[in-house]
Amino acid sequence: MRHPDQDAQLDLDLGPAALELQDDLEGDTLREECGVFGIYGHPDAAAITALGLHALQHRGQEAAGIVSYDGNRFHSERRLGLVGDTFSRREVIDRLPGNVAVGHVRYSTTGATILRNVQPLFAELNAGGLAVAHNGNLTNGLTLRRELVKNGAMMQSTTDTEVILHLVAQSKRNRFIERYIDALRAIEGAYALVSLTNKKLVGARDPRGIRPLVLGELDGCPILTSETCALDIIGARFIRDIEPGEVIVFDENGQDVHKPFPPMAPRPCIFEYIYFSRPDSVVHGRSVYEVRKAFGAQLARESHVPVDVVVPVPDSGVPAAVGYSQHSGVPFELGIIRNHYVGRTFIQPTQAIRESGVRMKHSANRAAIEGKRIILIDDSLVRGTTSKKIVRMMRDAGATEVHFRLASPPILYPDYYGIDLPDRGGLLAATHSLEEMREIIGADSLAFLSIDGMYRAMGEPGRDPANPKFSDHCFTGAYPTHLTDQTQTEPQPRQLSLLAEAS
Repeated sequence: MRHPDQDAQLDLDLGPAALELQDDLEGDTLREECGVFGIYGHPDAAAITALGLHALQHRGQEAAGIVSYDGNRFHSERRLGLVGDTFSRREVIDRLPGNVAVGHVRYSTTGATILRNVQPLFAELNAGGLAVAHNGNLTNGLTLRRELVKNGAMMQSTTDTEVILHLVAQSKRNRFIERYIDALRAIEGAYALVSLTNKKLVGARDPRGIRPLVLGELDGCPILTSETCALDIIGARFIRDIEPGEVIVFDENGQDVHKPFPPMAPRPCIFEYIYFSRPDSVVHGRSVYEVRKAFGAQLARESHVPVDVVVPVPDSGVPAAVGYSQHSGVPFELGIIRNHYVGRTFIQPTQAIRESGVRMKHSANRAAIEGKRIILIDDSLVRGTTSKKIVRMMRDAGATEVHFRLASPPILYPDYYGIDLPDRGGLLAATHSLEEMREIIGADSLAFLSIDGMYRAMGEPGRDPANPKFSDHCFTGAYPTHLTDQTQTEPQPRQLSLLAEAS
């Protein structure tokens, strides 16, 4: 793995032209959140956790970490890079003994990508050690952090997860679980937490259930993780979803469930179905693959035009394109081939590469599209820069008409719950009309899935504004929780200061 300083030097070497291209390729997609995994009571806890993290790699590719406990000591391995860069090596797993472990894969929505921010975070409290892995984002994390620092707390990271550790540490309750719940009562926003003490494995989910968390079982040992695909990879059995607002504890006495919050109508994140979860996962009883196909079929009902082939923008547009094709009767073709192995080192600061642009990541399958009218299906549209390049690539490969369809509604509002989206000014749909977007992208026509159509594809009659079933704030502006950090009159920096250091 390259050292971060080498990445910084590479940025300088490439120059602004190549960096703009990189931003076009990487900044025009929804960025993944994080994935969590924990297992209690298994002799191969760390190895199983590493396998689970492999299955969750799509949720975060910047860093990975595992903390285990062997009955006497905690052991931690946290590294920048992919899970396989570190945790496929036997000697690393051997440094993580014990029958209980928690793990995390990370994409940084708060805090820079430095080793201090890699989770699980660990702290030594007066009752013993505590490791925390967090998927989500706290909407009052900066406010709480400022208060904690004002009262003498010394922060070692810039991630909002560290706030949770300090809140547990400062609670005056006697029992650990009461202190843990005290901390949860203080935080707002989205969270799925898997935590480890010297006696317990603890899972917690925010009261609205914005972020997913499921319970599984392997050889009689409980597992907590973000998605069912992590259970499938290790042959574990899915038991149930952790309920919104639920705190579940596993220790030598078995299982204990706490429900410390008043019941609230669940609002799981709709983007788990649109983009984040793996297609082979089941989220809240719904197959992600089948839901994405249903999005595509609904899109065909709403905005079909006569074409010769349906072409997905890989990879996340594939299931929706299958559904579109099946409903419309138009043949499905892989008109775009994705290169999964492109990396920054291949980007060169030349005009030729800048003109080819997205071909580094996607290339046209001319045999499937030349001389044909095509419909391109993608999951969502953020800035539009990649979409523009793909449309041009299709025309260059001989497509006679290029119609663009998005299997989600227009993204009009930023997210504060763990999705790294631009502010409104950086969202194409928030600043341009449909016709303006069509002209920018260069398509013959452009259409999005309607909000009611999205709900109908989920099996609902439509969106009920008084009681929406999902967190759909990026489309509607209806945020499911308080946004304390956004309403503070004192400026709240997105990135907090921290000593720059080699990691």
